[in-house]
Amino acid sequence: MITSSFWTDDYSRPADLPVSTELPEKVDVAIIGGGFTGLSAARTLAKAGASVAVLEEHSIGWGASSRNGGITGPGLKMGTAGMFRRYGIEKGTQFWRASLDALDLIKELVYQEGIDCDWEQNGDLSLAYKPSHFESMRKKADWYRSNLDHEVRLVPPSELRNEIGSDAYFGGVVDPLGAGLHPAKLVFGLARVAAGYGAGLFEARRVTEVKREGGWQRISLQNGSLSAVDVIAATNGYSGPAVPRLRRKVIPAGSYCIVTEPLSAELQAELSPQRRMLWDSKWFLNYFRLTPDGRMLWGGRNNLSTSMSLERSARILRSGLLRVFPQLAEAPVTHSWSGHLGLTFDLMPHIGHVDGVHYALGYGGHGLHTALLLGRELGRLLTGEITTSLFEGIPHKTYFFYRGVPWFMPLVEAYYRYKDWIS
Repeated sequence: MITSSFWTDDYSRPADLPVSTELPEKVDVAIIGGGFTGLSAARTLAKAGASVAVLEEHSIGWGASSRNGGITGPGLKMGTAGMFRRYGIEKGTQFWRASLDALDLIKELVYQEGIDCDWEQNGDLSLAYKPSHFESMRKKADWYRSNLDHEVRLVPPSELRNEIGSDAYFGGVVDPLGAGLHPAKLVFGLARVAAGYGAGLFEARRVTEVKREGGWQRISLQNGSLSAVDVIAATNGYSGPAVPRLRRKVIPAGSYCIVTEPLSAELQAELSPQRRMLWDSKWFLNYFRLTPDGRMLWGGRNNLSTSMSLERSARILRSGLLRVFPQLAEAPVTHSWSGHLGLTFDLMPHIGHVDGVHYALGYGGHGLHTALLLGRELGRLLTGEITTSLFEGIPHKTYFFYRGVPWFMPLVEAYYRYKDWIS
């Protein structure tokens, strides 16, 4: 078993990725972080004619952008009904439409920019972990139809075998907009596109400090420095000490994955006949799918830490996999890995400004489409293409007891496990 991301093992960083070596003295915008957020912002800015330097501490796409499940769909972490309750009908509807725009942005990257990332929009299936959860799904389907004019399809338990080769669930709901892709192919493809528009990509460039000097921001690195008119922190769950106050605004949490060896075509058709993106309805959910090469990927929140050993994680995840798919008892697990997602206290993504640095973060496990969208929003804000963003117009809640070390996560974990038990 390999303890690194399957995606970058299957499609490693291209040797001819257009990475720069010599830092410029000055640029219009310096971007800290070479994942979806940073590269999407870089593409937007460079396309508009700005000079851009993307500063990645490791290698392009090293973080969650190449470690997620490759699953996307409409909506944000909080859930659209929750946003309607908190922000009202008008703004809640705007957030919903923004998530649809994010899916359209992926299609733009695939079909207009020519990024081949195994994009498949076969829909997603949310599975009822308990009978009571299916009743909640009925209400959700009615709410989506009434409030968003969006049709999702209920799948009663008697019809579930048409969707999944398992008797572990109690019905489900299909959203036709759910989609899957190969995240490593997308992030490396986006890097090529951004570089093609003129953005400079720099690897192994750890930012240690950002400090205003006159009309410029001075960015100090372990191996160099440069100045920029504007700086973007695109670090989400990997935010570090370079922008200290940013760490109060985002809580890193671990998400863990395994994949099996490639399965036979017959077994693939049995396990997921519609090849949908799948997840269950627990608070401590599991998400799963067939990969483009026919493996079963199984992921989830083992706990909320970022430090569980990948061997232990694999044992826990495989146990859950076999509970749902006992047919895979003889299928070896080939990869076990994890990534950091970024949570916020209000469960919303945010665009903001702290200590002279612009930021976008807080995708809560929905980062594949949300990060791309907020990166583009930031780019458009800095070029003046737009004057305001929906995601900067909401308060970004912080609490006095959090200074960047999430000591309270075991308590949060216990709370959500209790909610799973009583639901």
